[in-house]
Amino acid sequence: MNRVRGEAAAPARPPSPEDIKRFRRNLRDEVDGEALYRSMAEAERDPHLKLVYERLAESERRHRHLWEEKLREAGEPIPSYRPSLRVRVLGWLARHFGTNLVAPIVAEMEVAAYSMYDDQPEAVAHGLPADERSHARVFREIARQGVRRTSAIDIARIEGRHGAATGNALRAAVLGANDGLVSNLSLVMGVAGASPGPEIVLLSGIAGLLAGSLSMALGEWISVRSGAELIERQVRIELDEIRHLPDEEIEELTLIYMSRGIPEEEARATARRIIADQKAALETLSREELGISPDDHGQNPWVAAAASFLTFSVGAAFPVVPWLFLSGFAGVAGSVVASTLGLVLTGAITSVFTGRDVWFSAARMVAFGLSAAGITFGIGRGIGVSTGIS
Repeated sequence: MNRVRGEAAAPARPPSPEDIKRFRRNLRDEVDGEALYRSMAEAERDPHLKLVYERLAESERRHRHLWEEKLREAGEPIPSYRPSLRVRVLGWLARHFGTNLVAPIVAEMEVAAYSMYDDQPEAVAHGLPADERSHARVFREIARQGVRRTSAIDIARIEGRHGAATGNALRAAVLGANDGLVSNLSLVMGVAGASPGPEIVLLSGIAGLLAGSLSMALGEWISVRSGAELIERQVRIELDEIRHLPDEEIEELTLIYMSRGIPEEEARATARRIIADQKAALETLSREELGISPDDHGQNPWVAAAASFLTFSVGAAFPVVPWLFLSGFAGVAGSVVASTLGLVLTGAITSVFTGRDVWFSAARMVAFGLSAAGITFGIGRGIGVSTGIS
């Protein structure tokens, strides 16, 4: 509705005591942020990264001024905050050991602060949530670039000694099978220790197999689906920022390219060219800032759930199958032998990823698995004796 002519605008609500506390807390955080970025700029030898840190420090300075102004408007004194001990330590580490050491820590701090201003109206009105998201993404890129420069793991991958997606999938399958084997072996041995009869042991083993497999499948489905939903949300936010905050996106993309050693003018020209095409901008910004593709929704959650169910079931079956044919001491011995073979197999495959000796890995896996089984068998035996089952 249009306001009646001559009617005065409603006065703004004065800040509450909780608002004042929040302004002070925000001011303290921005003092820390500005001091940290200034320290990193002073310590950085790469001129491109040095300029990036200076720009980030300037952004934090603007944020600091906003909260100082809010306190002044509320009639409150401006506290003289010093950088926190954590920031001073990080600054010292950057000066003495280089910014590459500190960048991953700061990236985690920025990710933790990703949404700190999303529900603060004063911050939203001045674009601080977008700034914080930008800082997190820029620092994630800086940290990633630092790892690329110094990590022997990435060098080994380039040389072909490590597989990426295939190796990770195989490792996950082996670990899933091992989880099923050890957990169900411990369950079967615990029940068998009480000597309730072979039918009860078999029923317990099958129940443990199904319960564990279903739990793992459900957990994997939720994990993968949640990851896909997060990607979808991030892409929506990115598209909204491209449409409504193109200048900020240009600045963010410029800083990312500068962090890779591209001169500022060239980085800015490239960023402007990308932002001019909305579809290309969404693809590029999602890839460069978020490390994802707008069309990439990750692994199918149903496939992931089925794979998790199957791998856990395979491992969990080793200690159960002997009880289909055996009972009593023979059943216990058969379960231990079958499980030992499974543990040797998983240990041997694990050695492919760890680089350790095959027999060492197999022996370690067997020792841990049988130790867990021995403990639960002893507990089951004690419970069986005390309750009169044995």
